[in-house]
Amino acid sequence: MLERTDAVIRIRGVGEKTAALMNRAGIFTVLDLLCYYPRDYETFGEPLPLSAARYRDSASVTGVLMAPPATRHVRNLKITEAHIRDEEGGTLTLVWFNMPYLSKSLKPGASYVFRGRLAGDGAFRKMQQPKIYRIDEYRKLQETLQPVYPLTAGLTRKTLQDAVKNAMAEGVFPEETLDARLRRDYDLEGIEEAVREIHFPRSRESLIPARRRLVFEEFYRFILDVRHMKETVSLEPNSFGIRPMRETDALIEALPYRLTGAQRRTLEEIRQDLQSPHVMNRLVQGDVGSGKTIVAFLAMYETALCGYMGVLMAPTEVLALQHYRNFTDLSEQYGLGLKIVLLTGSMTAKERREAYELVRTHRCDIAVGTHALIQEDVHFEDLALVITDEQHRFGVNRRKALTEKGRTPHVLVMSATPIPRTLAMILYGDLNISVMDELPKNRLPIKNCVVDIEYRQKAYAFIRKQAEAGHQAYVICPMVEASDAFEGENVTDYAETLSRALPDSIRIGILHGKMKNEEKEAVMAAFSRNEIQVLVATTVIEVGIDVPNATVILIENAERFGLAQLHQLRGRVGRGKDQSYCILVDTTRSEESRKRLEILNTSNDGFHIASEDLKLRGPGDFFGIRQSGALAFRLGDLYKDAAILKQAEEAAGRTGSGDLSHPVRTGPAAL
Repeated sequence: MLERTDAVIRIRGVGEKTAALMNRAGIFTVLDLLCYYPRDYETFGEPLPLSAARYRDSASVTGVLMAPPATRHVRNLKITEAHIRDEEGGTLTLVWFNMPYLSKSLKPGASYVFRGRLAGDGAFRKMQQPKIYRIDEYRKLQETLQPVYPLTAGLTRKTLQDAVKNAMAEGVFPEETLDARLRRDYDLEGIEEAVREIHFPRSRESLIPARRRLVFEEFYRFILDVRHMKETVSLEPNSFGIRPMRETDALIEALPYRLTGAQRRTLEEIRQDLQSPHVMNRLVQGDVGSGKTIVAFLAMYETALCGYMGVLMAPTEVLALQHYRNFTDLSEQYGLGLKIVLLTGSMTAKERREAYELVRTHRCDIAVGTHALIQEDVHFEDLALVITDEQHRFGVNRRKALTEKGRTPHVLVMSATPIPRTLAMILYGDLNISVMDELPKNRLPIKNCVVDIEYRQKAYAFIRKQAEAGHQAYVICPMVEASDAFEGENVTDYAETLSRALPDSIRIGILHGKMKNEEKEAVMAAFSRNEIQVLVATTVIEVGIDVPNATVILIENAERFGLAQLHQLRGRVGRGKDQSYCILVDTTRSEESRKRLEILNTSNDGFHIASEDLKLRGPGDFFGIRQSGALAFRLGDLYKDAAILKQAEEAAGRTGSGDLSHPVRTGPAAL
């Protein structure tokens, strides 16, 4: 009999090859599979006339095949082309790669629906690699919602759905962890019904309560974990003798800039915490560019001066490496004599052993790294201060694991995610909060514009002008490579497009999460040295990347991102003394999308943007890509699910933090 804890290979129809693909996606057990929720749902709208699809990047169109498709060979590529005409007389060229069999399967004079990405204009309009549907087949799809899962190469939606279906057929579902009274009081579905519906939705109407149940549970368990952590940590005695040091004040005076009032206030609050009878648990929440990193460094420097170790954990290796280099540069520039060590997952076994020994024997003052810092082999001597950068990306248990590396060290959490204070108090219920609401005085406000796809050539010309003036630019795409499951610009193809649009003197680089760490390091180092002028990247650069010479960021498919995430991305520019620009490309031309993006166009205040984003979202508005980028929940979105979050907080208050007997792997607490 199949059990939740069984390996996925035990599911009927899952062989060794499929199990290996699932393992690569983080799916190891039957429960992992059942909780591997869709990230989106594909909907099939009414096919558009070609004239109406002129300004769209993707569409479904109906047309009659004008002649048999023709296939030609270009090097090792087989290119098949066909032409269609719609009822209004509009024409469209269709292009497929390595699908020569279509020459026989598509019949001239027959009508089809073609769904894909449009390119070109006027008589030269093309659709590349479109999906093909019979008219009756497409009509049936219009009545459905098709789940879109995060996939790895070789793993298909059908494979996942078949495996989920076979597991459910044997009666295996996640354990019900919410009691009947709680479900009744908050009008929540049972777990079996909710999980079945999330994978196989019958309609939009039936999907909404299923998703609400699962989101509620994520939030509820997360809040219970936070409260449990607060009870066990907040009253721990302070066993470290960290006090204000003259050397710290001397460094502050030697810096080439004056700390803002918010930086000084926050540093003073941290210093008071470090001297208090109990260990510090503090969140420093500051908008992008508000100078949180130097405050963190000053706290770690003071900790080192008093004879203890400090640790900073970053969510990505790119950001960890940047912190390591910046801290090392500060130590060398001001003669601080600090020994700083880097620890990341991609280091060689020898490099890791050397780093382990340095932290174990306290032969370093500061350790900087990723979640590699919390591995079992890492042991700290005299660890007094733990700082997590963008803590929401780790989850409660990862933060707790790091604090357990020492004898209950002080904890400082930094976040640039502009969360409204009422929600921050729920999510960071175990922490005192410092708000850094000032930017350095020499920063010029970023100039923003929201444009459609017709503006791209002007944008490329503007980027060229900035590069020729000695500056640099980011271009952000939502995908690494082209995908059948998702319409939008991708890093790989976009870099090639830019290489044709810009002169050879402007060097273009790419950066995304699938690259090896040494490749990412080399690209970021080259960009920092201005050896790369235009960096085409995914949201891997979303947090912390600091290149003051970058003055332009162009964000493609801006409608696909939440406003908070767009604000984070925009924060990669405007970090130097020169005027900076943010260009948001909206591919939808919809009034709703333009209204949302105009909030960014008219404000550079992250907290205002977060509040406005919250107002615009409704609890049932969840069709489309994850919006907030704010927390690592599987389904929950901090902004559009704010009402559910508040209900979960109320329920957790009634329950207390003692009932954690049925933990569920559905939220960041499990990460």
